[in-house]
Amino acid sequence: MTQHQSAQSPYLPPPAGVPFGAPPPPEPAMPWAKAIAVTVGVFLVAGVVAGWAWQQFSPLAQYTVDENGGALGEEQMTRVFGPDGTFTAIGFLAALVLGGALFWWLRNYGPWSVAIVALGSCLGSGVAWGVGMLLGHDPLQPRLEAAKPGDLVAAPLELHTWLPIAAWLVGAALAAAVIAATTWRAEPVATTSQPGASESSPQVH
Repeated sequence: MTQHQSAQSPYLPPPAGVPFGAPPPPEPAMPWAKAIAVTVGVFLVAGVVAGWAWQQFSPLAQYTVDENGGALGEEQMTRVFGPDGTFTAIGFLAALVLGGALFWWLRNYGPWSVAIVALGSCLGSGVAWGVGMLLGHDPLQPRLEAAKPGDLVAAPLELHTWLPIAAWLVGAALAAAVIAATTWRAEPVATTSQPGASESSPQVH
């Protein structure tokens, strides 16, 4: 009677003889469409916010207007590459945090999660640059021509090299590498032997 009840109860808890240290069953992966959509959405929003922050907080060099146009003093020359540094810092930190969070969330995809996060970070970098240029890139020459001698005219917001664009990818890749190195281990091996039939099923005399 006991054997008949256990055969018709598939939802009973597993027997106590399961070897200690056996790996838990893998978590089901979410659909590809959801994983990609969430990653794209997160980096789109991050790119917009980062582009606004780049435009707001970048130190811009100031041109001093004279009869011959505009000129940069020695102090202002050191601020020419300020937008490059600001874009690099914002992008690296944003991608490090968001890339790490998304990679942890998508880690069941294995190496494909790296590709998803990397492509998302590239998207965020492009969006940040586009938003910043849209908000803060005012052509310099028309403003110099409209200014009077003695006025200060800010340099346009721009990148002088494309290297800061890669800061997003570097930050996301670094986060993924650190998480992968600490979580992608070999499955644990049970240290106890499988109980024999005589131990698990006592003989009935």
